[in-house]
Amino acid sequence: MDTSIQEFTNFRIEVMDMDIPGDRKIIEEFTGMYELPFDFRTVEYTIALFNEQDKIVGTGSFSGNILKYVLVDLAYRESNAFAQITTHLINKVLENHRHIFVYTLPRHIPLFEGLGFKVVAKAPPLFCMLEFGVASIKDYVNYLKKIKSPEEHKRVASIVVNCNPFTKGHLYMIEKAAAENDLLYLIVVQEDLSVFPFNVRWRLIKEGIAHLKNVIMVEGGHYVVSGATFPCYFLKAAKSNLIIENQAELDIQIFRKYIIKTLGITHRYIGTEKSCETTAAYNRAMHKILPENGVKVIESERVKSGTGEDAFYISASLVREALKNDNMYLIYESLPDVTREFLLSPEAKPIIEKIKESDKRH
Repeated sequence: MDTSIQEFTNFRIEVMDMDIPGDRKIIEEFTGMYELPFDFRTVEYTIALFNEQDKIVGTGSFSGNILKYVLVDLAYRESNAFAQITTHLINKVLENHRHIFVYTLPRHIPLFEGLGFKVVAKAPPLFCMLEFGVASIKDYVNYLKKIKSPEEHKRVASIVVNCNPFTKGHLYMIEKAAAENDLLYLIVVQEDLSVFPFNVRWRLIKEGIAHLKNVIMVEGGHYVVSGATFPCYFLKAAKSNLIIENQAELDIQIFRKYIIKTLGITHRYIGTEKSCETTAAYNRAMHKILPENGVKVIESERVKSGTGEDAFYISASLVREALKNDNMYLIYESLPDVTREFLLSPEAKPIIEKIKESDKRH
Protein backbone atom coordinates (compact mmCIF):
# COMPACT_ATOMS: atom_id res chain seq x y z
CA MET A 1 0.00 0.00 0.00
CA ASP A 2 1.22 3.50 -0.79
CA THR A 3 2.58 5.35 2.27
CA SER A 4 0.50 8.46 1.58
CA ILE A 5 -2.64 6.34 1.61
CA GLN A 6 -1.59 4.52 4.81
CA GLU A 7 -1.23 7.77 6.72
CA PHE A 8 -4.94 8.49 6.28
CA THR A 9 -6.25 4.97 6.76
CA ASN A 10 -9.05 4.81 9.31
CA PHE A 11 -8.16 1.99 11.69
CA ARG A 12 -10.60 0.42 14.11
CA ILE A 13 -9.55 -1.02 17.46
CA GLU A 14 -11.53 -3.94 18.79
CA VAL A 15 -11.04 -5.55 22.21
CA MET A 16 -10.77 -9.31 21.72
CA ASP A 17 -12.16 -11.88 24.14
CA MET A 18 -9.71 -14.77 24.59
CA ASP A 19 -12.50 -16.94 25.97
CA ILE A 20 -14.12 -16.86 22.52
CA PRO A 21 -12.43 -19.37 20.18
CA GLY A 22 -13.06 -17.19 17.12
CA ASP A 23 -11.34 -14.15 18.65
CA ARG A 24 -8.46 -16.26 19.84
CA LYS A 25 -8.03 -17.83 16.39
CA ILE A 26 -7.81 -14.40 14.73
CA ILE A 27 -4.94 -13.37 17.01
CA GLU A 28 -3.15 -16.73 16.87
CA GLU A 29 -3.20 -16.80 13.08
CA PHE A 30 -1.98 -13.22 12.79
CA THR A 31 0.90 -13.58 15.26
CA GLY A 32 1.73 -16.96 13.77
CA MET A 33 2.40 -15.31 10.40
CA TYR A 34 5.28 -13.51 12.09
CA GLU A 35 6.58 -16.62 13.85
CA LEU A 36 5.51 -15.38 17.28
CA PRO A 37 3.22 -18.05 18.78
CA PHE A 38 0.46 -16.45 20.86
CA ASP A 39 -0.23 -17.89 24.32
CA PHE A 40 -3.60 -16.60 25.52
CA ARG A 41 -2.83 -17.80 29.07
CA THR A 42 -0.20 -15.09 29.45
CA VAL A 43 -2.46 -12.10 28.69
CA GLU A 44 -5.41 -10.40 30.33
CA TYR A 45 -6.28 -7.83 27.65
CA THR A 46 -5.90 -8.08 23.87
CA ILE A 47 -6.84 -5.80 21.00
CA ALA A 48 -6.89 -6.17 17.23
CA LEU A 49 -6.48 -3.31 14.78
CA PHE A 50 -8.61 -3.57 11.64
CA ASN A 51 -8.47 -1.51 8.44
CA GLU A 52 -11.44 -0.19 6.48
CA GLN A 53 -11.86 -3.57 4.80
CA ASP A 54 -12.12 -5.26 8.23
CA LYS A 55 -8.78 -7.01 7.74
CA ILE A 56 -6.62 -7.38 10.84
CA VAL A 57 -3.46 -5.30 10.42
CA GLY A 58 -2.13 -5.33 13.98
CA THR A 59 -2.54 -6.61 17.52
CA GLY A 60 -1.31 -6.02 21.04
CA SER A 61 -1.90 -7.38 24.53
CA PHE A 62 -0.93 -6.82 28.12
CA SER A 63 -0.84 -8.64 31.41
CA GLY A 64 -0.54 -6.43 34.47
CA ASN A 65 2.09 -3.86 33.51
CA ILE A 66 3.61 -5.93 30.70
CA LEU A 67 2.87 -5.24 27.02
CA LYS A 68 3.06 -8.33 24.81
CA TYR A 69 2.53 -9.47 21.22
CA VAL A 70 2.53 -5.97 19.72
CA LEU A 71 2.64 -6.61 15.98
CA VAL A 72 1.76 -4.68 12.83
CA ASP A 73 1.30 -6.02 9.29
CA LEU A 74 4.40 -5.30 7.17
CA ALA A 75 2.29 -3.31 4.69
CA TYR A 76 1.31 -0.89 7.45
CA ARG A 77 4.65 -0.38 9.16
CA GLU A 78 4.91 3.18 7.80
CA SER A 79 1.44 4.13 9.00
CA ASN A 80 0.36 5.17 12.48
CA ALA A 81 -0.90 1.64 13.19
CA PHE A 82 1.91 0.79 15.61
CA ALA A 83 1.55 4.06 17.50
CA GLN A 84 -2.22 3.63 17.72
CA ILE A 85 -1.95 0.11 19.17
CA THR A 86 0.84 0.96 21.60
CA THR A 87 -0.70 4.23 22.77
CA HIS A 88 -4.00 2.47 23.47
CA LEU A 89 -2.27 -0.25 25.51
CA ILE A 90 -0.06 2.21 27.40
CA ASN A 91 -3.05 4.34 28.38
CA LYS A 92 -4.90 1.27 29.66
CA VAL A 93 -1.89 0.04 31.66
CA LEU A 94 -1.22 3.51 33.12
CA GLU A 95 -4.65 3.40 34.73
CA ASN A 96 -3.14 1.04 37.32
CA HIS A 97 0.66 1.15 36.90
CA ARG A 98 3.47 3.68 36.56
CA HIS A 99 6.13 1.26 35.31
CA ILE A 100 5.56 -0.55 32.01
CA PHE A 101 7.44 -3.45 30.42
CA VAL A 102 7.35 -4.58 26.81
CA TYR A 103 7.90 -8.20 25.84
CA THR A 104 8.37 -8.36 22.07
CA LEU A 105 10.50 -9.39 19.09
CA PRO A 106 14.05 -7.97 18.99
CA ARG A 107 13.43 -6.44 15.56
CA HIS A 108 10.77 -4.18 17.11
CA ILE A 109 13.26 -2.49 19.46
CA PRO A 110 13.60 0.70 17.36
CA LEU A 111 9.82 1.15 17.27
CA PHE A 112 9.55 1.10 21.06
CA GLU A 113 12.69 3.15 21.57
CA GLY A 114 11.00 5.81 19.45
CA LEU A 115 8.26 5.96 22.09
CA GLY A 116 10.72 6.34 24.96
CA PHE A 117 11.20 2.71 25.99
CA LYS A 118 14.66 1.48 26.98
CA VAL A 119 16.10 -2.00 26.38
CA VAL A 120 16.68 -4.16 29.47
CA ALA A 121 17.85 -7.37 27.76
CA LYS A 122 17.60 -9.43 24.55
CA ALA A 123 17.31 -13.15 23.81
CA PRO A 124 17.11 -13.54 20.02
CA PRO A 125 15.35 -14.64 17.94
CA LEU A 126 12.02 -14.35 19.77
CA PHE A 127 12.22 -12.06 22.76
CA CYS A 128 13.51 -8.83 24.18
CA MET A 129 12.36 -6.79 27.17
CA LEU A 130 12.09 -3.01 27.30
CA GLU A 131 10.72 -0.73 29.99
CA PHE A 132 9.14 2.70 30.35
CA GLY A 133 8.05 4.81 33.32
CA VAL A 134 9.19 6.33 36.59
CA ALA A 135 11.11 3.20 37.66
CA SER A 136 13.81 1.24 35.81
CA ILE A 137 16.45 -1.45 36.09
CA LYS A 138 18.73 1.24 37.56
CA ASP A 139 16.49 1.35 40.63
CA TYR A 140 16.83 -2.40 41.07
CA VAL A 141 20.61 -2.18 40.72
CA ASN A 142 20.64 0.57 43.36
CA TYR A 143 18.62 -1.73 45.65
CA LEU A 144 21.22 -4.47 45.13
CA LYS A 145 24.02 -2.04 45.95
CA LYS A 146 22.32 -1.10 49.23
CA ILE A 147 21.99 -4.70 50.46
CA LYS A 148 25.39 -5.81 49.15
CA SER A 149 27.86 -6.96 51.77
CA PRO A 150 30.42 -4.21 52.50
CA GLU A 151 33.15 -6.83 52.81
CA GLU A 152 35.12 -8.35 49.95
CA HIS A 153 34.65 -12.09 49.45
CA LYS A 154 36.48 -14.53 47.19
CA ARG A 155 33.61 -17.01 46.71
CA VAL A 156 30.17 -15.41 46.35
CA ALA A 157 27.30 -17.73 45.51
CA SER A 158 23.73 -17.13 44.50
CA ILE A 159 20.57 -19.22 44.41
CA VAL A 160 17.23 -18.20 42.94
CA VAL A 161 14.28 -19.79 44.72
CA ASN A 162 10.53 -19.58 44.55
CA CYS A 163 9.86 -21.86 47.56
CA ASN A 164 6.23 -22.53 46.84
CA PRO A 165 6.44 -23.75 49.60
CA PHE A 166 9.81 -23.85 51.41
CA THR A 167 10.94 -27.51 51.57
CA LYS A 168 13.80 -29.59 52.98
CA GLY A 169 15.18 -29.64 49.46
CA HIS A 170 15.46 -25.85 49.42
CA LEU A 171 16.99 -25.88 52.88
CA TYR A 172 19.58 -28.47 51.85
CA MET A 173 20.65 -26.45 48.79
CA ILE A 174 20.89 -23.22 50.78
CA GLU A 175 22.91 -24.86 53.56
CA LYS A 176 25.22 -26.48 51.01
CA ALA A 177 25.90 -23.21 49.18
CA ALA A 178 26.37 -21.31 52.45
CA ALA A 179 28.89 -23.90 53.67
CA GLU A 180 30.89 -23.95 50.43
CA ASN A 181 31.11 -20.18 49.93
CA ASP A 182 32.07 -17.07 51.84
CA LEU A 183 28.74 -15.41 51.12
CA LEU A 184 25.40 -16.46 49.61
CA TYR A 185 22.84 -14.16 48.01
CA LEU A 186 19.48 -15.91 48.17
CA ILE A 187 17.23 -14.33 45.54
CA VAL A 188 13.53 -14.95 46.16
CA VAL A 189 11.09 -14.79 43.25
CA GLN A 190 8.86 -11.83 44.07
CA GLU A 191 6.17 -12.25 41.41
CA ASP A 192 2.91 -13.14 43.13
CA LEU A 193 1.81 -15.74 40.58
CA SER A 194 2.39 -18.64 42.97
CA VAL A 195 -0.19 -20.09 45.33
CA PHE A 196 1.95 -19.21 48.37
CA PRO A 197 2.14 -15.39 48.45
CA PHE A 198 5.52 -13.68 48.38
CA ASN A 199 5.27 -12.36 51.95
CA VAL A 200 4.59 -15.89 53.23
CA ARG A 201 7.39 -17.46 51.19
CA TRP A 202 9.84 -14.76 52.32
CA ARG A 203 8.90 -15.20 55.98
CA LEU A 204 9.19 -18.98 55.99
CA ILE A 205 12.58 -18.88 54.27
CA LYS A 206 13.87 -16.20 56.64
CA GLU A 207 12.82 -18.20 59.69
CA GLY A 208 14.08 -21.46 58.20
CA ILE A 209 17.60 -20.17 57.51
CA ALA A 210 18.02 -17.99 60.60
CA HIS A 211 20.95 -20.18 61.70
CA LEU A 212 22.96 -19.29 58.58
CA LYS A 213 24.93 -16.10 59.17
CA ASN A 214 26.46 -15.65 55.71
CA VAL A 215 23.23 -15.49 53.73
CA ILE A 216 21.67 -12.27 52.44
CA MET A 217 18.09 -12.53 51.18
CA VAL A 218 17.30 -10.58 48.01
CA GLU A 219 13.96 -9.60 46.48
CA GLY A 220 13.74 -10.67 42.84
CA GLY A 221 11.58 -7.71 41.82
CA HIS A 222 10.56 -7.51 38.17
CA TYR A 223 13.92 -8.78 36.98
CA VAL A 224 14.34 -12.36 38.26
CA VAL A 225 11.90 -15.09 37.14
CA SER A 226 9.00 -12.69 36.81
CA GLY A 227 6.02 -12.30 34.54
CA ALA A 228 8.13 -9.82 32.57
CA THR A 229 11.23 -11.98 32.13
CA PHE A 230 9.99 -15.58 32.22
CA PRO A 231 6.17 -15.90 32.01
CA CYS A 232 6.38 -19.56 30.92
CA TYR A 233 7.82 -20.40 34.34
CA PHE A 234 4.36 -19.97 35.82
CA LEU A 235 2.58 -22.09 33.19
CA LYS A 236 2.30 -25.81 32.60
CA ALA A 237 4.42 -27.08 29.72
CA ALA A 238 4.39 -30.63 28.40
CA LYS A 239 7.75 -30.21 26.69
CA SER A 240 10.40 -27.61 26.08
CA ASN A 241 10.23 -25.40 22.99
CA LEU A 242 11.90 -22.34 21.53
CA ILE A 243 9.59 -20.01 23.47
CA ILE A 244 10.57 -21.50 26.83
CA GLU A 245 14.26 -21.66 25.84
CA ASN A 246 14.30 -18.00 24.78
CA GLN A 247 12.43 -16.82 27.88
CA ALA A 248 14.88 -18.69 30.09
CA GLU A 249 17.80 -17.09 28.26
CA LEU A 250 16.23 -13.64 28.61
CA ASP A 251 16.03 -14.08 32.38
CA ILE A 252 19.66 -15.26 32.56
CA GLN A 253 20.82 -12.40 30.34
CA ILE A 254 19.37 -9.95 32.86
CA PHE A 255 21.08 -11.85 35.67
CA ARG A 256 24.36 -11.72 33.72
CA LYS A 257 24.11 -8.08 32.73
CA TYR A 258 23.04 -6.54 36.04
CA ILE A 259 23.16 -8.90 39.03
CA ILE A 260 26.49 -10.72 38.62
CA LYS A 261 28.48 -7.52 38.31
CA THR A 262 26.65 -5.66 41.07
CA LEU A 263 26.90 -8.42 43.69
CA GLY A 264 30.21 -9.93 42.56
CA ILE A 265 28.74 -13.41 42.11
CA THR A 266 31.17 -16.23 41.27
CA HIS A 267 28.97 -19.33 41.63
CA ARG A 268 25.31 -20.14 41.02
CA TYR A 269 23.68 -23.20 42.56
CA ILE A 270 20.84 -25.14 40.95
CA GLY A 271 19.10 -28.44 41.51
CA THR A 272 18.85 -31.17 38.89
CA GLU A 273 15.55 -31.24 37.04
CA LYS A 274 14.11 -34.45 35.58
CA SER A 275 10.38 -33.83 35.53
CA CYS A 276 9.76 -30.14 34.68
CA GLU A 277 10.77 -29.09 31.16
CA THR A 278 10.53 -25.40 31.99
CA THR A 279 12.98 -25.61 34.89
CA ALA A 280 15.22 -27.89 32.83
CA ALA A 281 15.32 -25.21 30.10
CA TYR A 282 16.23 -22.64 32.74
CA ASN A 283 19.11 -24.86 33.91
CA ARG A 284 20.35 -25.25 30.34
CA ALA A 285 20.32 -21.49 29.86
CA MET A 286 22.50 -21.08 32.95
CA HIS A 287 25.00 -23.69 31.76
CA LYS A 288 25.10 -21.98 28.36
CA ILE A 289 25.49 -18.35 29.45
CA LEU A 290 26.98 -18.08 32.93
CA PRO A 291 30.35 -19.92 32.61
CA GLU A 292 31.46 -17.66 29.76
CA ASN A 293 30.71 -14.73 32.06
CA GLY A 294 32.89 -15.97 34.92
CA VAL A 295 30.22 -17.75 36.97
CA LYS A 296 30.53 -21.45 37.75
CA VAL A 297 27.22 -23.34 37.74
CA ILE A 298 26.97 -25.95 40.51
CA GLU A 299 24.21 -28.46 39.78
CA SER A 300 23.34 -30.75 42.66
CA GLU A 301 21.12 -33.82 42.81
CA ARG A 302 17.78 -33.22 44.44
CA VAL A 303 17.36 -34.40 48.02
CA LYS A 304 15.64 -37.74 48.55
CA SER A 305 13.40 -38.68 51.42
CA GLY A 306 12.51 -42.14 52.62
CA THR A 307 14.21 -45.45 51.80
CA GLY A 308 13.81 -48.27 49.34
CA GLU A 309 10.61 -48.27 47.30
CA ASP A 310 9.22 -45.47 49.46
CA ALA A 311 12.06 -43.06 48.53
CA PHE A 312 11.15 -39.96 46.53
CA TYR A 313 12.78 -36.73 45.40
CA ILE A 314 11.57 -33.76 47.41
CA SER A 315 10.02 -30.93 45.41
CA ALA A 316 7.60 -28.09 46.06
CA SER A 317 5.29 -29.36 43.29
CA LEU A 318 5.12 -32.75 45.01
CA VAL A 319 4.22 -31.02 48.29
CA ARG A 320 1.42 -29.08 46.59
CA GLU A 321 0.13 -32.31 45.07
CA ALA A 322 0.30 -33.95 48.50
CA LEU A 323 -1.65 -31.06 50.01
CA LYS A 324 -4.27 -31.46 47.30
CA ASN A 325 -4.62 -35.15 48.12
CA ASP A 326 -4.21 -34.86 51.91
CA ASN A 327 -1.11 -37.08 51.77
CA MET A 328 0.27 -36.32 55.23
CA TYR A 329 3.25 -38.65 54.89
CA LEU A 330 4.72 -36.80 51.90
CA ILE A 331 3.97 -33.45 53.52
CA TYR A 332 5.67 -34.38 56.78
CA GLU A 333 8.73 -35.94 55.11
CA SER A 334 9.29 -33.05 52.69
CA LEU A 335 9.03 -30.02 54.92
CA PRO A 336 11.14 -28.33 57.58
CA ASP A 337 9.47 -27.50 60.89
CA VAL A 338 8.77 -23.86 59.96
CA THR A 339 6.68 -24.84 56.91
CA ARG A 340 4.84 -27.67 58.69
CA GLU A 341 3.90 -25.32 61.51
CA PHE A 342 2.65 -22.74 59.04
CA LEU A 343 0.49 -25.28 57.22
CA LEU A 344 -1.17 -26.18 60.54
CA SER A 345 -2.03 -22.53 61.22
CA PRO A 346 -5.31 -20.77 60.32
CA GLU A 347 -3.36 -18.52 57.92
CA ALA A 348 -2.64 -21.50 55.67
CA LYS A 349 -6.24 -22.64 55.24
CA PRO A 350 -7.09 -20.35 52.27
CA ILE A 351 -3.86 -21.37 50.54
CA ILE A 352 -4.55 -25.08 50.97
CA GLU A 353 -8.10 -24.59 49.68
CA LYS A 354 -6.73 -22.75 46.66
CA ILE A 355 -4.31 -25.59 45.94
CA LYS A 356 -7.13 -28.12 46.03
CA GLU A 357 -9.16 -26.08 43.56
CA SER A 358 -6.33 -25.15 41.19
CA ASP A 359 -4.52 -26.88 38.33
CA LYS A 360 -1.90 -24.15 37.95
CA ARG A 361 1.78 -25.08 37.62
CA HIS A 362 2.65 -22.86 40.62
